[in-house]
This record gives sequence, structure tokens and C-alpha cells, in this order.
Amino acid sequence: MRQDQFERLTEYAEKLIDVLVQEMNPDNWPGHGVDPNKMDAQTRGDRFWAKKNPIATVTLAMKLNSLIDLTRRQTADPLGGAVAVDDHAEPDDGMEGEIKRTEREAARLLDKIQKATGATR
Repeated sequence: MRQDQFERLTEYAEKLIDVLVQEMNPDNWPGHGVDPNKMDAQTRGDRFWAKKNPIATVTLAMKLNSLIDLTRRQTADPLGGAVAVDDHAEPDDGMEGEIKRTEREAARLLDKIQKATGATR
């Protein structure tokens, strides 16, 4: 990957977090402040979509951050040989390992979002 591509991907990752913070805010969802039993079908459907969209955004952000991290590890050695060691890496144990890696990445993104919004866990 070229340096300019890497830099653009890094910028996109930051922008995605900004978008995610906005999408996750329930005040921005259709029907805000209206009891669910008083919403019409269109508003309920739009609200459901508004809840699903941040999930897609966080998935995209996680995949993008994984690509960025992979590129950083691959370019850690100036000779292009060994990659940097990840202290948190686990052996490839199939689905369990993928779940653990995804949970760690989600926690990292959540921390980043909370720092951006001033919220704490």
C-alpha cells in the first residue's frame, strides 16, 4: 500500500468515528421522544433502520482499523521482513479467536467514541 493511500484510510477511519458518534445518538433517530405505541409504521421502520445503520458503520470502521493495523505491522520492519509482534495476539483458533479479536476491537472503538463524546463507562 502506498503512503498516500494509508494516510487517506487513516483519515477515513477518523471520519467514520465522527459519523458513528452522530448515528448512535438516539436524539437523531426518527420518532425521538414519541412512545413506540404512538408511532406510525413508517416512523417505526425508519427508527429500526436508524438503529441498524450504526452497526454497519462500526463494522466498516472495525474492518478499516484492522486493515490499518495490519499495514502498520507489515511495515514495522524497514527491511520488509518480520512483522511487529502483537502482545494480544491469540493463536488462530477459528471462530472463538475471531470473536475475541472483534470484542477487543469493539471495546477499543467504544473507548475512542466515549473519549470523543466526553462519556465514560
